[in-house]
Amino acid sequence: MSVQGKVTLRLLDKADKEIKRLPRVVKGAIYDFQYKFRENPHSPGLRLKQLKGHDRLYSARVADDYRALLLHVGDGDYILVAVRHRNEVYDNLERFHHQVNPVTGGIEFLEVVESTTVRAPGGADDAPVSSPAGSGETAEPTARSVSAPVGQPTAEQCKQTEQAPSAAPSASQREPLLAAFSAEQLRELGVAEALIPLALDVTTDEKMLGLVEYAPAHSEEVLLALADGKSFGDVLESITQPVKVAEPVDVTDYSAALRRSTTRVTTEDTDLREAIEDGFGRWKVYLHPTQEKLVKRRYKGPARVSGGPGTGKTIVALHRVKYLVDRLSQGRSKAVLLTTYNRNLAGDLRKRLLDLGGQEVVDRVHIVNIDSLATQIVAEAAQGGRRRWITDAQALDEWQDMLTEIGETRWDAEFLNAEWSQVILGQAVNSRADYFRARRAGRGQRISRAQRAEIWQLVERFTMGLDEKRLWTHRQVAEIAARIKGEQAAKIAAYENAEAEHGGPLLHRLDQSWATLRHDYQHIVVDEAQDLNPAHWKLLRAMVAEKDDDIFLVGDTHQRIYDNYVSLASLGVNIRGRSSRLTLSYRTTKQILGSALGLLGDETWDDLDDGTAHLGGYRSILQGPAPTFVRADTWDEEMNALAAQVSEWRGLADEDEDASIAVAVPTRDMVGEVEQRLRKAGIRSATIGPDGPRVEDAVHVGTLHRFKGLEYRFVAIAGMCEGLVPRRDIERFRDADPLRCRREVQKARSLIFVAATRARDALAVSWHGAPSPFVPAKAASAPAPNVGDGLFKPTGALF
Repeated sequence: MSVQGKVTLRLLDKADKEIKRLPRVVKGAIYDFQYKFRENPHSPGLRLKQLKGHDRLYSARVADDYRALLLHVGDGDYILVAVRHRNEVYDNLERFHHQVNPVTGGIEFLEVVESTTVRAPGGADDAPVSSPAGSGETAEPTARSVSAPVGQPTAEQCKQTEQAPSAAPSASQREPLLAAFSAEQLRELGVAEALIPLALDVTTDEKMLGLVEYAPAHSEEVLLALADGKSFGDVLESITQPVKVAEPVDVTDYSAALRRSTTRVTTEDTDLREAIEDGFGRWKVYLHPTQEKLVKRRYKGPARVSGGPGTGKTIVALHRVKYLVDRLSQGRSKAVLLTTYNRNLAGDLRKRLLDLGGQEVVDRVHIVNIDSLATQIVAEAAQGGRRRWITDAQALDEWQDMLTEIGETRWDAEFLNAEWSQVILGQAVNSRADYFRARRAGRGQRISRAQRAEIWQLVERFTMGLDEKRLWTHRQVAEIAARIKGEQAAKIAAYENAEAEHGGPLLHRLDQSWATLRHDYQHIVVDEAQDLNPAHWKLLRAMVAEKDDDIFLVGDTHQRIYDNYVSLASLGVNIRGRSSRLTLSYRTTKQILGSALGLLGDETWDDLDDGTAHLGGYRSILQGPAPTFVRADTWDEEMNALAAQVSEWRGLADEDEDASIAVAVPTRDMVGEVEQRLRKAGIRSATIGPDGPRVEDAVHVGTLHRFKGLEYRFVAIAGMCEGLVPRRDIERFRDADPLRCRREVQKARSLIFVAATRARDALAVSWHGAPSPFVPAKAASAPAPNVGDGLFKPTGALF
C-alpha cells in the first residue's frame, strides 16, 4: 500500500484492454499523466475532482479531450479504472459501479449502459434489438468498463448478430441462456451484483459476449462457463472456490481488498506502460488469483502444477523463481536452479526472468537446459575423457548398424534403444543381475529372463562400440551425472546422520571440504517436466536436499513429444498431495482449443506419477474464427494454397509482423520445400532450428518437434497426410507390441496438439491425398476447400 505521503497509481485489470485501442498520442499522454499524478495529484493542471454521487470515484485530466477515471482506495492509493473522452465522463453517473466482491474479496469496477442497437453482419444498417426505454419494452443493458471516444463506435455497438430466418423466434421470445440459474446462485458464484439482473435476461450468445467483454474478470469466467453448459456445481468448484476468500469480507474496506490477490491490478504504478504495450509485460503485473496462490504457497516437499497449453504454467514457474529468490538470505551464490528440456527454451526462460525480476534475480539463478547441466557435471568430474556427442537419432543408426553387422533379426533397433535409454540408463542399471530385477513399467512388450540376458549382451556390445568410437549420447551423460551427484548426496546424508548421532559437528572430519558436502541448490524449478527422462530426475533429486519447497515442476503430459515415461515417486520425487492443475487458457481461442482437443482423440495420458492425467475443465474465454481444414490433390497444390493463406494472414498482421506467422510440417524435407515455395511467392521465411528461429522478422517454418514453447498469431499445419501423421512404420507394432504402437500414436497426437495450440488467433490445417486419421471425418470428406466451421464444437459450447 502507499507509503506515508506517497501517492500510488495502479491499473485495474481490463482497463488496459481498451486503453490499447486509444490513439497513440492519448496513450503517450497517459504515461505522462501517471508520473505527474504520482508527484502531485492535486496539481491544478490535472483537475482532480470527485464525481457527483460517488464517494470514491474521481476524474482527472489526461489531455484536452480525455479524462482518467480513478478509484480512491484510501490514503494515497488510487486505481486507474478507465480513460474516457471528456464528453462521456460527467453525465449519467449512476452507470458507474464499483464494489468489493463479497465472495472473492477483490475490487471490481464496471459500467452499465443502455444498448438499443447492434451492428448487423457484413456492415449492414444497425438493426434494433429492443425498444427504447419507456415505450413498453425495456432497453437491454450491457456492461462495459471502457468506452471509445466520441465519433467512434462503442464496443457494444460493434457486436454483430446473426440474421435469423423469419421463422426464428425474436430475441424477446427466446428463453434466457441462464434460465436454469437463479440470482442467488449467480451471487454465490461471485458475479458482480450490477451484472446479475442483466445476465439473467440475456437470450443470445452475441449479447452474452457483449455483456462480459469488459466485465470484471471473475464475472466473465463464471458467466461464460454457465452459458457454455457447465453446471452450477462445476463452476463453483473449478472457478469460484479457488479464489473465494476464507474469512468474512468487509465490503467497505477497500484498503484490505487492494491487498488481496483477487484485486487484479498492476503490482507497481510504474508497470502501467509495460501492461499496455508489452505482451509479456502483462504477465509480469497480472497473475490470476489461482496462479498467485500456487506461486506463493509453502510446500512440504516437491510440488507439481499441470495444465493445458496457454494456462500460464511457465509464467507460474518464473514467478515462483522470483518468489524463492526474494526469500533467500543475502549472498552471491546461484541458489536456485531453473531448468527445462532444450536450449532454446532455456534461453527464453532467461530472457523472461530478466524482464520479470531484473539482473539481481537472474544473478541468483542457474538457468540451463538439463542436458547442458549434466554435461557440466561430467566435465567437472573429468569422467569420460574427450568424446563426440551423437543425437538420439544417430544412436538409433548406431544400433541399426550393429544389428546389421551381427545379423541380429529378433530385436529391432528402436526397441533396443528405448530399453537401453529408459530402463538401463534411466534406472542406472550397472549389471546384468540389476537388469533382471529392474522395473519395466510402461514398456509394453513382456520379456522373459532369457530375453533379458540376450538384451543385456547386445547392450554391452553396443556400449563397447560407442567407447571404441569415442562417442556418447546425452542419455549416457545424464546417467553418469546422476551417479556422480547421487554419490555426493549419499556422503552428505551419511555426514548429517553422523552429526546427529554425535550431537554436533564432527571436528575430526574437518579435513574434508564442506563444499563437497553441500547440496548444489536450495530450490529447483523445472519447466516442461514431461520431457525429462528418469536419469534427469535422479540427477535433480540428488542436487537439492529433501525439504520444504525443494522441487517445483510444471508440465503437461498431453504435450510430451519425446519417449520419456517416468514414475516420479519411484525416483524420489514425491508429489502426492501437492499437485495442482490450471484450466484457463490465456493464449488460444475457444474455437482453436476445441479443435486441438479433438485432435487428442480418446487416448488416456499418464500424470508422471502412475496416475492418469486429463484436461477436464480446460477452457478459454477468448473467441475467434473457427480453424480451417483444406485438402488438396497434390503436395504442389497444397503448398500453393498454403502460400495463399500465409499471404492473407500477412495482410491481417501489423507492419513488420511476419514473425507472428508460422508453418509446421512433419518432415525436414518439407521444411525446405515450403520455404522455397514461400520465397517464390515473395514471402520471407526462416527455419526454426534447435536454438529457435534463426531470423525473427520472417514467417517461421519448422518440423512439428520445433514448436514447443513458441507462440504465434497465425499457425498453419501442413502435410497432415496418411502415412506422415502418424508415420506409417508404426503399424508394424500394432499386433507385436500394442502398447508401443499406442504410445507412438499418442506422441504423434501430442505433436499436432502442441503445434495447433501455438496459434493465438487463427489455425489452418491442410493435407494432400489421403488425410491423416487424426483429421475429423467431416473435414476429410467435405468437398469445399474451407470446411472449418463447426468442427469439433463441444456439446453445449457457447461458440
